Amino acid sequence: MTDRGQPDERPDERSDERSDEPGVVEAFWKGIDVLRPLALAYAVYAAWSRQEQMVRPEVAWAVLGVLAAWTAFLVVHRRRTLTLVLVELALAAGAILATRVVDREPVIHAGSPTLPTFWPAAAVVSAAVLLGRKGGFLAALVIGVVDLLEVQDPTFHTVNNVVLLLLIGTLIGYAVDLAREGHAKLRAALALEARVRERERLARTVHDGVLQTLAFINRRGGQLGGEAADLGGMAAEQERRLRALVTATEADEQLPPDGEVDLRALLSRHAGERVQVVAPADAVLVPAPTATELAAAVGAALDNVRQHAGEGAQAWVLVEDEGDTVELTVRDNGAGMPPGRLDEAAADGRLGVSSSIRGRLRDCGGDAEWVVREGSGVTVRMRAPKRAPHPASGGERV
Repeated sequence: MTDRGQPDERPDERSDERSDEPGVVEAFWKGIDVLRPLALAYAVYAAWSRQEQMVRPEVAWAVLGVLAAWTAFLVVHRRRTLTLVLVELALAAGAILATRVVDREPVIHAGSPTLPTFWPAAAVVSAAVLLGRKGGFLAALVIGVVDLLEVQDPTFHTVNNVVLLLLIGTLIGYAVDLAREGHAKLRAALALEARVRERERLARTVHDGVLQTLAFINRRGGQLGGEAADLGGMAAEQERRLRALVTATEADEQLPPDGEVDLRALLSRHAGERVQVVAPADAVLVPAPTATELAAAVGAALDNVRQHAGEGAQAWVLVEDEGDTVELTVRDNGAGMPPGRLDEAAADGRLGVSSSIRGRLRDCGGDAEWVVREGSGVTVRMRAPKRAPHPASGGERV
């Protein structure tokens, strides 16, 4: 079959491009196109072989004529929509119920096949291929209920057929769902690969041109001294920012579709002349809300360094991926603080550190601790689980 459409589109709005569906789904449609006429041929044979036992054989041939016309229509009309599947289910149900008009009651109770035999299975499989396992199950359930209404006194054979139909509809629908999910992931992976290749091309261009030029200006400015040295320092700062931007772009291109964020991409934006970020080579993926809170906590710690560590103080941010948890360390070489200073600040009602850092970590299911030493800088260690549920309300923020 041709157009099957995207899995996330409404069934009545399927596109006409074969590439929108995986090959497995296309194979299922072709199989249904073979199953339907074969089932019709068997139904005609079964009706011909027992037409002398029928009460109204003309009704039987009229019903089979309608099924034959529908089968021929689907051979010509290749598009499959929800409307066509519903019409086919209605025809299958009507043909089954017509058996009560065609056959005598004793013949029906004796287990004689219904008028369309297994032709309704094509409608069930069509629903499964078009709508997935839920559609296949519901279609099989409809045909199964109609079968029970037709026989009225179900036998083991009837119940067995209904169960088999439910299994066929559900399993084929499940296989189609898996095929569509895999196809969508493959297309997303190919699109991501194309974006990564383009980013790498741009990164090479930037590295071979702009970054090398800025590095040269920095070195030459340091050699010349004076105002040239200041210019070289500005070039060095721009080089660091540009490298951080390239790194962040690379991490953003690797974002998975399930709401996780590479923590390196957020933390690398803090890098600068006085801040160095040291992160693993591989992506550190955490849920987006947790990553946002951790990045904000690191930002608050760096703000404290800028405000209290003194002029010229340097800071380092270390990122460690420990599997189920992530640990962040912010260390500076500034003036430090006396032991107990944080407790005194909290007692005096100054809750900036507690709210901005420790409060955020607690919201993420983690905690923060400080190692302080007067004259030797401050070290803040933050640790949080990657998969901790993030509350809707994050508490107080300053």
